[in-house]
Amino acid sequence: MNHHESGEPTHHQRPDGFIPLVYTPVTPEECLRRSEQLYRRMDQRRSVRQFSDRPVARGVIENLIRAASTAPSGAHKQPWTFVAVSDPKIKAAIRRVAEVEERKNYEHRMPEEWLEALEPFGTDWHKPFLEIAPWLVVLFQQNVERLPSGQQRKNYYVTESVGIAAGMFLSAVHEVGLVALTHTPSPMGFLSEILDRPPNEKPFLLIPVGYPAKGCEVPDLKRKNLAEVAVFLEE
Repeated sequence: MNHHESGEPTHHQRPDGFIPLVYTPVTPEECLRRSEQLYRRMDQRRSVRQFSDRPVARGVIENLIRAASTAPSGAHKQPWTFVAVSDPKIKAAIRRVAEVEERKNYEHRMPEEWLEALEPFGTDWHKPFLEIAPWLVVLFQQNVERLPSGQQRKNYYVTESVGIAAGMFLSAVHEVGLVALTHTPSPMGFLSEILDRPPNEKPFLLIPVGYPAKGCEVPDLKRKNLAEVAVFLEE
């Protein structure tokens, strides 16, 4: 048995601050079973624009944000802020400005090719879900970290880190039985003003979260198959 197999350091002693990994071993068969089960569950995830106004407890949203915040990040900087909004007045303000910007997009900003790509989704500049969904969760990225002293310190791999956290948030939403939408009104700077965020934060994604409306429908879309999204290089 070599040093690596015995768990002993191979090159140098680890610095202080390390703890044993909490890990429960699984058999190859169980690993495969879980992967198949996870895929079947996640394949049912859909973006939803028809929300119910049925309330969702704040504790649920807190746990979803906690789950998303377990995401890996560059140098463990965790360069994100989740702003969760249920206040009807703030949601109405967000909708009002978002629709102004979206109307400009649909009427003259977006090229014809983009509009054609959106056509199968049946979307337009009207965004009623911004008021109907019980929660709007706005994810901000922190390009720099603000220290208690008032100084700033650079964050690393910010876009990658925040993107991973967003994906984990969406997965968590689906896992607990709720639905969500990834909404990116363009430009999104108005969210910083309405939500009174500091200048080191930049809006990354607006995510309505809640239950689907009764009779909710989604586009009849097909996902790419494995051969179209993956390449395996094996011995």
